[in-house]
Amino acid sequence: MSQIALPLQAAGAGPSRIVVGTANATVLEACAVAETWPFRTAVLAGPPRCGKSLIARWFAESGLGEAIDDADRIDETELFHRWNRAQESAVPLLLVRSAAPSGWQIGLADLRSRLGAVLQLEIGAPDDAMLAELIAVHAEQRGLALGPDAAAYLVPRIERTHMGVEQVVAAIDRLSLERKASPGPAIWRAALEAVLGPDEPRLL
Repeated sequence: MSQIALPLQAAGAGPSRIVVGTANATVLEACAVAETWPFRTAVLAGPPRCGKSLIARWFAESGLGEAIDDADRIDETELFHRWNRAQESAVPLLLVRSAAPSGWQIGLADLRSRLGAVLQLEIGAPDDAMLAELIAVHAEQRGLALGPDAAAYLVPRIERTHMGVEQVVAAIDRLSLERKASPGPAIWRAALEAVLGPDEPRLL
């Protein structure tokens, strides 16, 4: 398991490192050779909180090309102009799509035809090793002491998504502060119940 430090002047909200694993390794490998993309353009999709925006920031700040976050939420004419400028300047363009269940419905025919021919990238679900690393990164960001024992307990029980990890670690942090106690098994269990509900099946 590895991580990519974001070359940013200010970390802002969210993790300051990209955890690299089975869910996103292919995406990052493709971003490293953006000059080979069809029309030097790619569309990046993935579930909520999976690191799409982090990858876009890394892509732009590393000088690999231009990135447009939430590209499916901006004016289509403006996006079409941005596409044309990128083609004229030969600068790779990474378009990050929001996680709308219905997908990207493009009304502008010229834009739709062009984006239909570009590279499609998608971040998948994390495996156990990546879930454990994500727990560690979110805990570190909050100043929480969550060691390997916490990851061993949480990984088989947690929702297997980036958002699921973020929510559980946030709940552990909140419960630790409320109870004025270091996070241990009792707080881990309570956090899982707070996020997933008390009736969600659990491993013993």
